[in-house]
Amino acid sequence: MDDGQVSGTDTPDERRRGELRIYLGAAPGVGKTFAMLGEAHRRRERGTDVVAAVVETHGRARTAAQLGDLEVVAPKLLEYRGTTMGELDVDAVLRRRPAVVLVDELAHTNTPGSRNEKRWQDVEELLVAGIDVLTTLNVQHLESLGDVVRQITGVAQQETVPDGVVRAATQVELVDITPEALRRRLSHGNIYAAEKVDAALSNYFRRGNLTALREIALLWVADQVDAALAKYRAENAITDTWEARERVVVAVTGGPESETLVRRASRIASKASAELMVVHVVRGDGLAGVSAPEMGAVRALCASIGASLHSVVGDDVPATLLDFARSANATQLVLGTSRRSRWARMFDEGIGASVVQRSGSIDVHMVTHGETNTRRRLSPPGSRSRTILAWLAAVLVPVAASSVMGVTNHHFGVGGESALFFIVVLLVALLGGVGPAVLSALMSGLLLNYFFTPPLHSFTIAEPDNFITTVVLLVIAVAVAVLVDAAAKRAREARLASQEAELLALFAGSVLRGADLPALLEKVRETYGQRSVSVIRRGTGVVSSVGETPPTSVAEADTACEVGEGEYALALRGSELRARDRRVLAAVANQAVGLIRQAQLAEEASTAQALAEADRLRRSLLSAVSHDLRTPLAAVKAAVSSLRSDDVEFSPEDTAELLATVEESADQLTNLVGNLLDSSRLAAGVVRPTLRPVYLEEVVHRALVGVGVGTPVLGNAGRERVQVDVGGHAVAADSGLLERVIANLVDNALRYAPDSPVRIAAAEVGDRVLITVADTGPGVARGAEDQIFDSFQRLGDRDNSTGVGLGLSVVRGFVEAMGGTVSATDTPGGGLTMVVDLAGIGKVTA
Repeated sequence: MDDGQVSGTDTPDERRRGELRIYLGAAPGVGKTFAMLGEAHRRRERGTDVVAAVVETHGRARTAAQLGDLEVVAPKLLEYRGTTMGELDVDAVLRRRPAVVLVDELAHTNTPGSRNEKRWQDVEELLVAGIDVLTTLNVQHLESLGDVVRQITGVAQQETVPDGVVRAATQVELVDITPEALRRRLSHGNIYAAEKVDAALSNYFRRGNLTALREIALLWVADQVDAALAKYRAENAITDTWEARERVVVAVTGGPESETLVRRASRIASKASAELMVVHVVRGDGLAGVSAPEMGAVRALCASIGASLHSVVGDDVPATLLDFARSANATQLVLGTSRRSRWARMFDEGIGASVVQRSGSIDVHMVTHGETNTRRRLSPPGSRSRTILAWLAAVLVPVAASSVMGVTNHHFGVGGESALFFIVVLLVALLGGVGPAVLSALMSGLLLNYFFTPPLHSFTIAEPDNFITTVVLLVIAVAVAVLVDAAAKRAREARLASQEAELLALFAGSVLRGADLPALLEKVRETYGQRSVSVIRRGTGVVSSVGETPPTSVAEADTACEVGEGEYALALRGSELRARDRRVLAAVANQAVGLIRQAQLAEEASTAQALAEADRLRRSLLSAVSHDLRTPLAAVKAAVSSLRSDDVEFSPEDTAELLATVEESADQLTNLVGNLLDSSRLAAGVVRPTLRPVYLEEVVHRALVGVGVGTPVLGNAGRERVQVDVGGHAVAADSGLLERVIANLVDNALRYAPDSPVRIAAAEVGDRVLITVADTGPGVARGAEDQIFDSFQRLGDRDNSTGVGLGLSVVRGFVEAMGGTVSATDTPGGGLTMVVDLAGIGKVTA
């Protein structure tokens, strides 16, 4: 890597693109920023112009010390909702124009009003300007891994980086540390402040979470290294095997020995910690196709041992196997020993021997099996070999027959000699080809006339019988040859039909086993050895594609197959396929179009299902509120009627109690209607939160007022029951939605734990903030923590007059709309604790 500075006189077209180096970690605290700073100091010592634009120390003393005396480009200060925030100043870095710039936290979301929405977009501008960038990233921020990380940790990542940006990096260096060492580092206070350590260890930094994240990071980097090696080999046209990683390829025919070979290859691969690939060559040159049950057994075995199954097309089996092995950069090839007899091997050495001779640096294992000594029907020679053999036989066999009869002519008469030549002509004719048969008949007739009929040693035909014999030989030869050629043609057509049927079964089986459109296209690309495959729709362009530089139009394709009255086309880039392959491709193209239309139908069905679900929700809603709306209305009616009555004179205390009943019932109606409206908005998918920095202290205060804490409804008792300790934490959330969330959680705790204090607290864990609402009431049954968030659910309630069970359902919907999660867990000592996980924006200090 050239650390030199780029000349400021270069135009954008002439200037080289900067190089991106990413320090990738499995979790916060593994040492990514520390490693990045170490590299910066090493480069500066070599004379490179290095500056730091963004370095997040997070209060870690060792990281701050590592920054040392590096030149720092001041951040750009932005005012947002009363808070001043510092962001990467792209213009300042471009004016300063260093050779290398440090930009921490690639996945960061910039403050509204910044030059770009995401920091990786800022980095892209610096790279285009020819500036090298060192940056950091946690594996959970990769866009493609969002659902996996959420499943493991329970935290949905809002700040993500497209995988393409990371894959395009010049270098990706994994900063690795064991989960135990990271937890020790955390417990020693080297990552977070002491008050956050317990929460972090029991939540995000659980040993299982860290182990899973570490494995994901290691596998992702390993795949990237493998992809980079494959790209380099392709760019430099390298076909030799590089033993960078052990890969074992085992060839199967689908016959009874296939499972034995796969198991033996699996043991070879496991000893070398190698990847196992099973390949089946689909032939059209005489070998019968295997049945679906036979290949189904092989497929099931591959799935059980973790091997991948591949099918490729080729008439020259040894060449096809070796081409596949080299394209996969395989280091070992496993074959079964030949089932040919000793006599058959004299004429054809077989696939195994041919592979061994041409294998080069690939190690070939010949594995014995129970079918080795089983007799096998001889396969007819190929058409080219049979033609050459027929012409040779047409010349040599009559000559050989004449030599034999020259020795034994005193034992035979003319009739016997003619009969022997009849046999010779039949043998040659059976090899096929009218030309060799005619030549054989003519040579046999002439030899018979010259050597064995008077006058001897003369081509003069003295007897008419000799002429008739020659003509009969010729007629028989032609007739038999025509019949043999017709039979051979039928056999070839049958073999081609068998190959097409096997390929169609292969592709159809792939679809039936749940392959989506990209998987089907990848199967086509691999089977036919193409560089790329696309499905193109007229007027729309590429619907789906696989491989490198896929064709974007039919004109760009080397092979194209149009279907659906020309609306769709299957376009392939690579070696041009034969006409017989196009019939199969037409069927595959129809399957691809079927998958496209199936996806469209699934989307329409999903829409219809959503409408049906909304209708079901409305019916459930009407049924649920039929009682809950009448109850507070009846209380209001009774209280107001009593106050208006002239028959009874109420004391001031009774009047106040009746008025309080009216107010409490009105509040119940307000909460009920609010939850109904919120539930309808969530069901309709119209909740569009606006995420901004929100201070928890302000939101919690408004939420408590909303549920009546400190108001005449709950009075001072409500204020005493609710304890708030959220510090100065702030989160990225919609203020109104978060207020409703906290209000519903507090209302739920006050309602179902009437004698319990309610504690509202917040803690920062990494870049997330955990908000907890805890009580010491009866809690919920073990295993039912997730059910309480369902609509119309009042789990364990005996009183069905207190609401329709929508409060917690609304809480989950609002929290997920803001990119967070909510869960329920036991309070230590008894009770229920609700945990809301949202993205944090730091802690505000006075």
